[in-house]
Amino acid sequence: MTYNPSDYSLESPFLIVEIDSAEKAASLLKRAILIKTIVELWGTGSSWDELIEKVKEHPERWPQYLYTTFKFSVVTFGGTIEMKDKPEIINRFSFTGFLGKIDLKNPEEEFLLIADYGIDPNVKVAHTFYMGRLIGHGRRDLIDKFNVKKRKYIGNTTMDAELSLIMANQALCGPGKLVYDPFVGTGSFLMTCAHFGAMTVGSDIDGRQIRGKGKASIQSNCEQYNLKGRVLDALVFDVCHAPWRKINGGLFDAIVTDPPYGVRAGAKTLGRKDPTKQATEPRMAVEEGVLAHLLPDYIPPTKPYEMSEVVADLLMFAVKNLVRGGRLVYWLPTVTEDYAIDDLPTHPCMELVSNCEQAFGQWSRRLITMEKVSDWDGEAALGPPTGDMNKSTTVPKRQGHFGFRNRYFAFNIVENAKRKKELKEAYQKGGPEAVAAYMRQSEEKKKQGQQEADSRQQQE
Repeated sequence: MTYNPSDYSLESPFLIVEIDSAEKAASLLKRAILIKTIVELWGTGSSWDELIEKVKEHPERWPQYLYTTFKFSVVTFGGTIEMKDKPEIINRFSFTGFLGKIDLKNPEEEFLLIADYGIDPNVKVAHTFYMGRLIGHGRRDLIDKFNVKKRKYIGNTTMDAELSLIMANQALCGPGKLVYDPFVGTGSFLMTCAHFGAMTVGSDIDGRQIRGKGKASIQSNCEQYNLKGRVLDALVFDVCHAPWRKINGGLFDAIVTDPPYGVRAGAKTLGRKDPTKQATEPRMAVEEGVLAHLLPDYIPPTKPYEMSEVVADLLMFAVKNLVRGGRLVYWLPTVTEDYAIDDLPTHPCMELVSNCEQAFGQWSRRLITMEKVSDWDGEAALGPPTGDMNKSTTVPKRQGHFGFRNRYFAFNIVENAKRKKELKEAYQKGGPEAVAAYMRQSEEKKKQGQQEADSRQQQE
């Protein structure tokens, strides 16, 4: 598939691409989450008249559809065409000479007439027109199927259905593959990866989310989506002390996860924050007369798990446990002004496939996809270094994701205080009307920030 990057516009949902055949385009749609439809383009123009002339240049396309049942649909973006005017537009394409029966409910072929008005609400005339044969629709129906609002069991960190499905595609999930989520939570990725045929397994240091409450649990979600045969299990352990056996050539075909970065739930690892209080020998429970860690209600001590350490350990785990060609797909939160591409931990055995930003203003999160390209010899090290870069004499820069939790909440405190002050000043100066104007201005700034982030991501 090829396309001209300069043709891509954030202001239009349409993109012209070159694909070898309609069959390959239809195959792409079987897994596509972000594609709404694919249309075999027969012509494009700046008016209906110009479009008709372009379509007439290729009459060789028409005969194979001469006797099929068909229908024409008029589609618009950013504007409207009244229903009474659509038949007239459709009749202008009668030169194609189709003799088959018109079937509005279940036609063998559907032809689309598309008018693009753009995103400016003041524009009343379409600027681009397309005509083509519908190849098919993407799998956006899956977003509704896995909608978290319809799911029996969710938590406050449950991943959005659309993003979960995209990550399953990034991981190349499919039949015969084993996929692992080391921060499984309520199991969103187990469901979406299993939907595409993979066997899935997860783990988490906190077993409460895995077990759920009452009849609601990861197990109930498996039953809801009829995936009990593919979601193997969810286990309770610290991924830093994982019990997986070392297997030559790796164990997992993909690792798909959303590491906890502290916005809703902080990351934890086994151990004590104060190393001097960490026991070096097993302790005996006084009353029971047995080792404390063998008691059924034993809860091991945990300590905060810094985001930069989480990401570095996750990459190293992937290096050791992925098969060659296996993929690591994860979210990396980062402070926008501090972020640089060099912040991403790297390894000679792993290759960066994609880095996609979801912007939220002062911070964003990046969907990182890496692929294992060679086996680990036990010697190659991670790079760049982790931790607070301000303390380094060689790399005087702080990583965009270092200390993310504290910096995220600091943003909120500062922003809320600033917002309250400005709202109060606006009210004192002009009353409710001034407050409304301030709110509109804030929305415009937010929209502008999102557009700048999208443009920056497009350039990257």
